Amino acid sequence: MQQRHLNRIQYFKEQANTAREYYLNYIQSYLPLTHKTRVLEIGCGEGGNLLPFAEAGCSVTGIDISQGRIDEAKTFFAEFHQQGIFVCQDFTLTREPGTEGERFDIILMHDVIEHIEPSRKRAFLRRVKSFLKENGLVFFGFPAWQNPFGGHQQISVGFASKLPFIHLLPKTLYRRLLKLSGATVTTIDELMSIRDARVSVEHFKQLADDTGFTICRRTLWLINPHYKQKFHLRPRRLWGVFASIPYLRNFYTTSAWYLLR
Repeated sequence: MQQRHLNRIQYFKEQANTAREYYLNYIQSYLPLTHKTRVLEIGCGEGGNLLPFAEAGCSVTGIDISQGRIDEAKTFFAEFHQQGIFVCQDFTLTREPGTEGERFDIILMHDVIEHIEPSRKRAFLRRVKSFLKENGLVFFGFPAWQNPFGGHQQISVGFASKLPFIHLLPKTLYRRLLKLSGATVTTIDELMSIRDARVSVEHFKQLADDTGFTICRRTLWLINPHYKQKFHLRPRRLWGVFASIPYLRNFYTTSAWYLLR
């Protein structure tokens, strides 16, 4: 497991830096940010992605199922002298907005959709839509399943956390490697869940089509912008030719970004 997953304030700052440098401009090309803009992040963790939106004057709300992460979000926002609403709750059980004013202009879902069970993904996206204003935008970011670390094995420990593509192995062999590497039962179960919930570029487009979303913008990254914070690598988009080849492009896409309306 990388140090940033243990040092949460470091992780918070890295998320905020990526969001500040890349997410804001990506979204503002379609929807300007003002003090009236309402932003919701589903699966907000400790809230790093929301900090730059709060700094820009937006009203921000974060929902996460982990009470520990919500407590950290409140603490970190206070340290940075910013306001935000943070709620510990399962999004699927959250009360739906009753009026347009209660809905959100922007909804963020970064590294979340690949954790949703396949049978629940369409219902989940339809529920997301019910929280979105009529002309609002949803930002999705996720690793294409077949990319070297698309299984999130880096959250494990030992040699397995550094091995690319092992999540593509048969489930039994993958589980044995994780166990041999020293992963806990809880971590193994989480990684197996991610394996079952995997999502590719093609699968996500089908989900968007099936749930009535329009894709406003799509960017496939060869080098994920967040790698600038993590590894000091310069972000690079996937070259046009490779980005246009179905299925093969998933092996090179470290992050897929979508704006849906």
